[in-house]
Amino acid sequence: MPTSAPAKIPAPDEPGARSAHGALDRYFKISERGSTLSREIRGGFATFFAMAYIIVLNPIILSSAKDMYGHHLDYGQLVTATCVTAAFTTLLMGVIGNVPIALAAGLGVNSVVALQLAPRMSWPDAMGMVVLAGLVVMLLVATGLRERVMNAVPFGLRKAISIGIGLFIMLIGLVDSGFVSRIPDAAHTTVPLQLGADGHLNGWPVLVFILGALLTLALITRKVPGAILISIVAMTVLALIINAVATVPSWGLTTPKWPGDPVASPDFGLIGRISLFGGFGKVGVLTGVLFVFTVLLSCFFDAMGTIMGVSDEARLTDAKGEMPGINKVLFVDGLAVAAGGASSSSATTAFVESTAGVGEGARTGFANLVTGALFAVALFLTPVATMVPSQAATPALLAVGYLILAGSVKEIDWADHTIAIPAFITMVMMPFTYSITNGIGMGFIAFVLLRLVAGRGREVPVPMYVVSAVFVFYYLMPALGLT
Repeated sequence: MPTSAPAKIPAPDEPGARSAHGALDRYFKISERGSTLSREIRGGFATFFAMAYIIVLNPIILSSAKDMYGHHLDYGQLVTATCVTAAFTTLLMGVIGNVPIALAAGLGVNSVVALQLAPRMSWPDAMGMVVLAGLVVMLLVATGLRERVMNAVPFGLRKAISIGIGLFIMLIGLVDSGFVSRIPDAAHTTVPLQLGADGHLNGWPVLVFILGALLTLALITRKVPGAILISIVAMTVLALIINAVATVPSWGLTTPKWPGDPVASPDFGLIGRISLFGGFGKVGVLTGVLFVFTVLLSCFFDAMGTIMGVSDEARLTDAKGEMPGINKVLFVDGLAVAAGGASSSSATTAFVESTAGVGEGARTGFANLVTGALFAVALFLTPVATMVPSQAATPALLAVGYLILAGSVKEIDWADHTIAIPAFITMVMMPFTYSITNGIGMGFIAFVLLRLVAGRGREVPVPMYVVSAVFVFYYLMPALGLT
């Protein structure tokens, strides 16, 4: 369904309309937002399958690193911690924030924790710093500073952030599926990516992705309800069949094979193993503060971009591009950062893959109840939850990326260079640097500089000056010897 089309509110005799007087419908405003219960359920499933890879990937990243004492985190305990935190925070966002934005351990932040924090302190110390970053985020929300920063972002840059996220998740989908791959440094080339694994499209997994992408786009073109979820399920079944009858060297992180024992017992051993201030004794107060600042900056702006992009795609924003009730959403996001540290699963944040659920029609927090419940079930059925290969789920990211781009690009004022150029920088830097935060930072800095050059400095909101200065300092930290 094209994002430029207004959401259709079901007529009284349509499926889903009869629930308009129900308690669930009133609480989550399902009919009011032009959705139905079936769309919310489909959206919840689609989001879960699009981000279920985190159940495998987060434990791999964290368990592969050592702290200063040579200790590794247990893989099985990390799987439990990842599922518990994702379930809890996603449900909380649905009930309190009432938005279809799911949360889980943030990629990028977990690498900072694993590669920068842990080697210089113990794991409990490192996770304690993540908790502190979350507490600071909640403080910023409580004082209204975080909302002021978000509301200070010009409309054109808001749209650029949405588009950048769309391009970013398209690239994520192409890379995770194996449709494109990184050229190794040993090749001594300035070209970073190539088609397939060797410059060609080979192998059954890539075929599954191509067929999934074609099926998804065809169903969207035909306006078939449940297009994304239908494609994910169909391609998973196809992948299971292929894996059973053919020899496939590798499917990547997730092999589509029905597990012999679908039930796995959760291990809660990592929950609560933190030391709030122990890391400062290891690295000193200044370095410790900078570590917390690094985690904070990544969590703050990654989540900000995702929340703005997903809420805009779900049409939850007003004419100014602002979302009513945003403070509740931001507070839960800050709480999620702290909860991720407290569970030792690293900082938990909003996931761009939530757009897969929005693409299925999800518009309320009820979709989060479905996604959160599936993460809770995954605690005991992890082998089944991780059965869906990325090649079956990533076509959703390709399709949703297109829908975001088609719905937002025309709303940017391309005649105003002080908006158009920063918007362009924001859009391209997200996929090219593989970071939402970098795209936002460089776009903000460009906006402030160009407005000053054009003699329009008074038109720049004060929070934009402050945030841009923070980003300048952040980018200069390595040169100043502060990392």
